[in-house]
Amino acid sequence: MNKKWKRVLLKLSGESLAGKDKVGINAEKLSAYAEEIAEASKKGFEIGIVIGGGNIFRGMQGASKGFDRVDGDTMGMLATMINSIALKGALHACGCSSTLFTAQPVSFVGKHFQVDLVRATLSEGKVAIFSGGTGNPFFTTDSAAALRAAEIKADCLLKGTRVDGVYTADPEKDPTAKKYDQISSQEVYDLGLKVMDLTATTLCIENEIPIVVFDMDTPGNLTKVLSGLPIGTLVTP
Repeated sequence: MNKKWKRVLLKLSGESLAGKDKVGINAEKLSAYAEEIAEASKKGFEIGIVIGGGNIFRGMQGASKGFDRVDGDTMGMLATMINSIALKGALHACGCSSTLFTAQPVSFVGKHFQVDLVRATLSEGKVAIFSGGTGNPFFTTDSAAALRAAEIKADCLLKGTRVDGVYTADPEKDPTAKKYDQISSQEVYDLGLKVMDLTATTLCIENEIPIVVFDMDTPGNLTKVLSGLPIGTLVTP
């Protein structure tokens, strides 16, 4: 076990759950993620998870099509609950115990977020899934991930993506883009790199939480990152 990072916050995008289907939840992708998380949990790592809802509905996109921004973001927060319920079920199928928490009181979905209860849940070896974003409009799930990481006193925030780190440009669009093995948050600001939104990055800086951006779609990568192997890009606070 990486003694430096025993408790982590894992941020997953909703779009990643869609896999090859592009929208909705791809059962194979969901199962693969659950197996990765379950393996890491069984090794003794304490894992909190925030997952986006972009595979179902994204508030910003709704606003661009005429939705009221508050209504759109509320729909997006509900979408994260759907994804969280699916992930909880997939973890259960892997024999991994988890508890789902909601930012808003929604008793039939999960327990209302209480930091002491969450910390106790993690200490018991259960995975904690955080749904509903921050509970407020105008905040992304990146911001929710940074907030929850600070609240649970996470040693690191892991951002699992389909790209294997932070690049000088979008590697899917620019073949000349170069990968950073390590970069500071200040450099991320200065270079205008899209790692997380500014609110999320600022929260991590203020709470001295490092960020690791890595490819979650490669089997075994989550455990490798947690074990201290140089996977992805380390963003120092």
